[in-house]
Amino acid sequence: MQPVYEVAGVLEAHWPAVQESKKFNSWQLRTLDAVRRCRTAALGVHVDGCTSCGHLRISYNSCRNRHCPKCQGNEREQWIQAREAELLPVPYFHVVFTLPDLINPLCLHKDKEVYNILFQSAWHVLNTFGHDHKWLGAQTGMISILHTWGQTMTLHPHLHCIVPGGGLTKQGKWKQAKSEGKYLFNVKAMSKVFRGKFITILKERLPAEMNKELTDDLYKNDWVVYAKRPFAGPESVVEYLGRYTHKIAISNHRIKNVEEGKVTFSYKDYRHGSVKKEMTLDGMEFIRRFAMHILPKGFVRIRHYGILSSTSKAACAVIIKEQLPPSAEVRNAKPKRKIYNPLQCPCCKKETMLTILRFNRRGPPAGWKEEAKNLLECV
Repeated sequence: MQPVYEVAGVLEAHWPAVQESKKFNSWQLRTLDAVRRCRTAALGVHVDGCTSCGHLRISYNSCRNRHCPKCQGNEREQWIQAREAELLPVPYFHVVFTLPDLINPLCLHKDKEVYNILFQSAWHVLNTFGHDHKWLGAQTGMISILHTWGQTMTLHPHLHCIVPGGGLTKQGKWKQAKSEGKYLFNVKAMSKVFRGKFITILKERLPAEMNKELTDDLYKNDWVVYAKRPFAGPESVVEYLGRYTHKIAISNHRIKNVEEGKVTFSYKDYRHGSVKKEMTLDGMEFIRRFAMHILPKGFVRIRHYGILSSTSKAACAVIIKEQLPPSAEVRNAKPKRKIYNPLQCPCCKKETMLTILRFNRRGPPAGWKEEAKNLLECV
């Protein structure tokens, strides 16, 4: 069901004010403009034709921006299916590393540096605990995904991670985590190491930003690390984390009303039992909060480490699968959901669709269908 209201509509209604505002940098403006124009005449249209049955399909062009609410669904399903194909027959954990609010001012002005340190510190914690024989004594791995928002689009940087319940020893043997893979590491100990490592790197990378007062305040606070195995099997952990991979600060479906320059959206209040509530913001404040979560150009928000890294996962998977029986969850995996295939004709179902015509924002001229049919005959 198509949402009634969209982020693009809010942007369009306030676009002159957005362009004049000093609150947005050039990269944020470029991204907001792409989201505003996505799948509208402003980006032009294209015509696809089926070389088998002659069916014609005309569509608005997409912006394909990773912050766009309209462009994430298909990418998400592709990511899930790719990760499911790489699953190991082992237990997995969901681990979350969260930065304290004291770091938020740095995130606003030094976002790339701070988020890189977050990735590095989180992997340091898991890698250190993994190699420690007290906890595991093996090389583990991690798939991590950066989120920077809370339910009300305020700044809340944290990493969602998939971590296998075990690792490979130096001898190439799979070693399972404690309690038959049901317990990873002590979260309180992880929190202290995470805090210490993050602050150390922060002082090295951004010495001008780290005064003694801020450093002392950061050490006074308990940092939050969450680790749990709430999954029935490997497939469910990827399905669960798949919810997070291509999420953005807010989806179109959460916007409930747009009128008189104000935007009302739904959110879950996790501090009061996940009760669903609504919040109303001025349109420009809504856009400012949305723009806070636009990542720096070229920033990689999904990263792989250790035995799950792109350079190691294939070889490690072969070794591990040779030592362990396939899990029932993987053997009895659910049928894969269909992913939209732009090459498949909606009429004859063959993968014979080709883009044969492109038009700018003025749209297709009169007689475009005849031109398209003639081009199809020539293919």
